[in-house]
Amino acid sequence: GTRALLLSGAFGGLLGSVPTSDFLPAANAYMRRGRWNEGFVTAVHLSLDLNSGEYTVASAGHLPAVHYDAASGRWRITQARGIVLGVVSDLASVPTSSEEGVLRRGDALMLYTDGLVEAPGRDIDAGIDKLLGEAEHLVKSGFRSGAGDLVTTMQRDIGSADDQALVLIWRS
Repeated sequence: GTRALLLSGAFGGLLGSVPTSDFLPAANAYMRRGRWNEGFVTAVHLSLDLNSGEYTVASAGHLPAVHYDAASGRWRITQARGIVLGVVSDLASVPTSSEEGVLRRGDALMLYTDGLVEAPGRDIDAGIDKLLGEAEHLVKSGFRSGAGDLVTTMQRDIGSADDQALVLIWRS
């Protein structure tokens, strides 16, 4: 808990002080300087222009964000990939990929922790499929209260004591 609070404060300070493309490398450098006993963390970074809907999502070993495309009526797993923070001295030395896109009216983006989709003895992809299947039930009514409902449903299914968090951004 203490480590999470320290990282939250440090990463929050970085958000306002570095360009979007430099956030994860700066967070990695912070992790490397801190010499934490547990040497790595995963992270996902979303930069979203609320006026245009343009976004960039980048990952540092975190589960993939998903994008609901209202025009096609489908959920799509984003292609942002990268290595966890704190392991390599410079993130530029390893291959990573971010994804850029546009959140149009009716579209949604979902970010979530592994505690919502990972269960002992079950493939994590099956957990992600379950999450997307549950999210599909929200499409007709909109996503206004969807995050809470999804977390509750997934908690019942997984029954994990791991962190369980979800961010659902809907452009209405």
